Amino acid sequence: MFRGFGEGDAARTSPLYRRVAIALSESGEALRAIEAAPARKRHPAVILAALHDLALAGRAPALAAAYAAADGDAAAEAAIETLVGMTDSVVAIAARRRTRTDEAGHGAVLYPAVAEAARRVGANAVGLIDAGCSAGLDLTVDRVGIAYGNGQSLGDPSSPVRLSASIVGDRPVPERAIPEVVARVGIDPDPLDVTDADDARWLRACLPPDQPERSAKLEAEMALAAAAPPLLLQGDVVEVLPDAFAHVPANALPVVITAWALSNLALESRLRFLQRLGDAAAGRAVAWVSAEGVGVAPAIPTLGDRRASGHSIVGLAVLGQSTLDAEAIGRCWSRGRLLAWLADS
Repeated sequence: MFRGFGEGDAARTSPLYRRVAIALSESGEALRAIEAAPARKRHPAVILAALHDLALAGRAPALAAAYAAADGDAAAEAAIETLVGMTDSVVAIAARRRTRTDEAGHGAVLYPAVAEAARRVGANAVGLIDAGCSAGLDLTVDRVGIAYGNGQSLGDPSSPVRLSASIVGDRPVPERAIPEVVARVGIDPDPLDVTDADDARWLRACLPPDQPERSAKLEAEMALAAAAPPLLLQGDVVEVLPDAFAHVPANALPVVITAWALSNLALESRLRFLQRLGDAAAGRAVAWVSAEGVGVAPAIPTLGDRRASGHSIVGLAVLGQSTLDAEAIGRCWSRGRLLAWLADS
């Protein structure tokens, strides 16, 4: 598994992790240490992030120095020494945490979809609810700056967080702004608080140490979120959703966001999620913006696309008393780096 990771994923993205992963795969001592972790926590991404967390915390100085120097041989040697010498610490971190990739930046897809939801309801204010939020970085969607490949731009041009996406096809995204955001609520079984030093360090640890551009982007996103921290609710997304609606003022449109989060739920739970939205809509209009794999989001049309086709559907559902208007308003690729807008708006 570690050799496959090194020769596959890491070889494409991180030369440093390629060297470290292959070295771990060739060390009997390292592999025996990894076996001390629960079976589901032995994935290379988790173990490497746990090692990186120790380096960032100053508890593995040799590994930290090798990472800072981008010295693959020294990093491989230090990673083995750290893993063998601090097995209990590595296993404890791996067992408690799960890997995150919050810096992907979904705003280029979410921004026009949230604005479109507000337009359709005629809302002058919205409350954002991110179901499956991780660290809640998508809850800053109205405060980022977005540049599209066709020359369009949305959001705040002075924002420290700059996102970009290519436009596929000849239909532009609608150039309307998200109205005032009066509530930001995140739901996650294990949410990360960017104002907490340990949680913020774990987010950093989930990135390979030889990817400075991604690291800089993550730092900017965390700083933006920390400037106005969201309310984070811990628990099952479906069960906690009603509590989240209660934190959105009555004069604002609740807009629920799911960005590649529903695939973590069984079909039964996804259907209950849709039912929860309907329950909330009995007393007020509710919108749901989704960016999910083809066929993952219940009620969102698939446009005849095949499942596991390599792209995702951007969906918009507006729910009212006994009504559900659900539409596929776009397709996207690479988690939002390419967007095809489809809706007539």
